[in-house]
Amino acid sequence: MIEPRAPLTAPGRARADGPAAPGAPPSRGGPGPARLPVRPGTGRFLVLVCVFVCAACGLVYELELLALAAYLMGDSVTQSSVVLSVMVFAMGIGSLAAKRLRCRAAAGFGAVESALALIGGCSAMALYAVFAWTGDWGGVWANGSRALLVGFSLAIGLLIGAEVPLLMELIQRIRRQDAGGAVADLFAADYVGALVGGLAFPFLLLPLLGQLTGALLTGTVNAIAGAALVLGLFRRDLTRRARWLLVVANLLVLALLGGAAVFAGDFERAARQAVYGEDVRVPQQTALQEIVLTGGTHGRPLLLFLDGRLRFSSRDERVYHRALAGPAMNGRHARVLVLGSGDGLAAREVLRYPGVRRVDEVALDPAVVALARRDPALSALNRHSYADPRVHVVTADAFDWLRHTRGTYDVIVSDLPDPGITASAKLYSQEFYGMARRALAPGGRLAVHAGPVSSRPRVFWTVDTTVRAAGLRTLPYRVSGRDSEFAAGPDRASGASRTPRDWGFVLAARSRRALSSASGSCPCGPSRPALAADARDAAATRVTGLPPSTLVRPRYAD
Repeated sequence: MIEPRAPLTAPGRARADGPAAPGAPPSRGGPGPARLPVRPGTGRFLVLVCVFVCAACGLVYELELLALAAYLMGDSVTQSSVVLSVMVFAMGIGSLAAKRLRCRAAAGFGAVESALALIGGCSAMALYAVFAWTGDWGGVWANGSRALLVGFSLAIGLLIGAEVPLLMELIQRIRRQDAGGAVADLFAADYVGALVGGLAFPFLLLPLLGQLTGALLTGTVNAIAGAALVLGLFRRDLTRRARWLLVVANLLVLALLGGAAVFAGDFERAARQAVYGEDVRVPQQTALQEIVLTGGTHGRPLLLFLDGRLRFSSRDERVYHRALAGPAMNGRHARVLVLGSGDGLAAREVLRYPGVRRVDEVALDPAVVALARRDPALSALNRHSYADPRVHVVTADAFDWLRHTRGTYDVIVSDLPDPGITASAKLYSQEFYGMARRALAPGGRLAVHAGPVSSRPRVFWTVDTTVRAAGLRTLPYRVSGRDSEFAAGPDRASGASRTPRDWGFVLAARSRRALSSASGSCPCGPSRPALAADARDAAATRVTGLPPSTLVRPRYAD
């Protein structure tokens, strides 16, 4: 074995393989240089590789918790803040606690990695199981479910924080160097690993494997990396009993993770049925979202869910789409822009009006558009609107597309997710409506889906305030007749008492004259008296004094 070179020591610390430097405190008798089966340079490189892998796995666990928290609980800002703050706090506590394990750094690191692989790898499955089978994040189980999320964040943070002091001890035992150089090397490998993990999660793990299998695979890689480093490189530092304990522990962890991965497909199907019912036909995970299509056969209603949120039900979608598009289509409507949707239902509605020459639809996820084209039940529901030569579909972010377009439209239909969802807040901002105003032709009208009125009046009236702040006249109205009993996403988080029973809309135009002409009777939409009654119903819920929502000051909250 090649003896390590005599290096410099950290200031104020005795060398493990020689006398103390002048002025340094006495040595505490810590362990000497590691007895490695390879050269010190190779051993040091292998430790840094392990740091790289463990950092990548740690960030994947963190992103997994963030994604699940936003997906299952709705408000991504609140959930992300909770997860990140708890995890960072726990990393500090874990780093302090690991100081006591430095005298047994190899065994301690092996135990930490085994526990981290098991907890991090199974975290997604455990959280999704609670969500699927308790059935209500906002009811009786709310505190326990959120406590579980905080518990996983705390445990993973503690274990990630414990890694750094132990790895620092291991790398210094291979070849001592000044503290600044060791920290720089360690953190460089750590941060590069975090970059790789951060990129791998959205671009590889999530679209190819999904949340559950992706987390299980990450845990497997984590366990193998930790075991390989300790049992391969530092096995001579372990007692016979410690070696066997680590081998057995890692084999058990790998067996549990492997078994969970084998049954992950069955688990997902069972959990999906618990959430969405027995009629799940098309489950699909894209790089952007989870798409689930249920029913549509044997007389069952067709339902589309995006990231767990009900997008439409065939029971009542005609009421919604006619109320959204009808008033705005009363007037000149040769050129129509549809923002959002992707299911083809809004395009179907505007194509019912004679005189439509072109419909541009901007949809975010091409997978939803492909489903709307090819699925027999959905394409029949949208009357094969995407096969109409007048319809031109662009897959892009509505905000970015509207920012760069120079075209003008007689009608703009904003068929976007509920404004109460943090991810869609920019699509309900003053800046967004300012760009929509610029894209309106003279006398053009803008129709905005503004979320339910009765259950979220502040959100609805914030939309109205924001549209007016962009320089548009508004006519807010609401339509009852919501027939779906399923409450998902933010609706699910609010509990059954706040399940939406209506839809809120805002009709807008540059001038009062254009707004008045649009609110008249139209052949395929609500009549003038019906629209006036809907406007009075909405006005009865008015909340005054609300500020507009902007990109830097989003105002949407329940």
